[in-house]
Amino acid sequence: MSLREETGGIRAFRLDGQGGGQEVDWTGVAESVDRRILWIHLDLQDPRCEDWLQRESNIPPWAVEALLAEDVRPRVLPTPEGLLVLLRGINTNPGADPWDMVSIRVWIEPTRIVSARRRRLKATEDLRVQLAAGSGPRRPGELLVQLADKMTERTIPVVTALEDVIDELEEQSLEGRTGEIRTRLSHARRQAIGLRRYLSPQREALARLCVEPTDLLHADDRMALHEVGNGVQRFVEALDAARERAAVLHEEVGHFLAEETSRTVYLLSIVTAVFLPLGLVTGLLGVNVGGIPGAEEPLGFVAVVLLLVVLAAGQIWLLRRKNLL
Repeated sequence: MSLREETGGIRAFRLDGQGGGQEVDWTGVAESVDRRILWIHLDLQDPRCEDWLQRESNIPPWAVEALLAEDVRPRVLPTPEGLLVLLRGINTNPGADPWDMVSIRVWIEPTRIVSARRRRLKATEDLRVQLAAGSGPRRPGELLVQLADKMTERTIPVVTALEDVIDELEEQSLEGRTGEIRTRLSHARRQAIGLRRYLSPQREALARLCVEPTDLLHADDRMALHEVGNGVQRFVEALDAARERAAVLHEEVGHFLAEETSRTVYLLSIVTAVFLPLGLVTGLLGVNVGGIPGAEEPLGFVAVVLLLVVLAAGQIWLLRRKNLL
């Protein structure tokens, strides 16, 4: 079955330059309509989309390879043929971890934008809704700006929730409730590290877009991308702070648990020190041989008990005097 015969994993829109767009099929994609801008969005889980990229898209082979890569890091590559932009967004798919970020790959030409993803990304769905409502992007650079902005917006609740978790764990630590702190703290640290892994290069990619000498981005687009980059920068700083707070909290919890263990071991050592002499005395008196003192005396047992009490009291007094108890 040809990709042209069935849409499968693609959505395509003709932008009208006024914020609206008309969805088209593959026949419309193949036609040139007054140089109106075309946005093609591909689901790479559909093998026919990969075939179209390789055989019919007329995108440079190196760019096709980047669009089809299994795992990509955020980066920007401007060329005379077009602009390649790779970004990452929060994973909002059901049952997924937010820090397992979803990649979006975008190839931009003067009259065509080709975007591709392997997992569902809400930001592209938002753009389709805006185009249908007439409030979407009007040009390729603006589409890229809105896409990056919507991906950044969805990072806000995840970073805020992470900061709230660290705040809660700090309060529990101050109150001495360390039962579940270590597990939740390890989870929060992994989340911060996973988010920062992609947000840091994404910040650099957006900063590079602002200064790249390409006609595909207008001055307004560069200013908007600069603001989006500032937002990503704040997230990176917040994640750095959260990671440092988590590290300090982890050390505090470790010290607290070490002190608890030390106190427990010390208490056991004191108990052992007190009962060791008592055990020695009772062991000697319990030897089943002749000549044990008091064996025939009616008050022998009482005398031994009193002796042990006096011996224990003397040990406790000595330990207190030496400030060991």
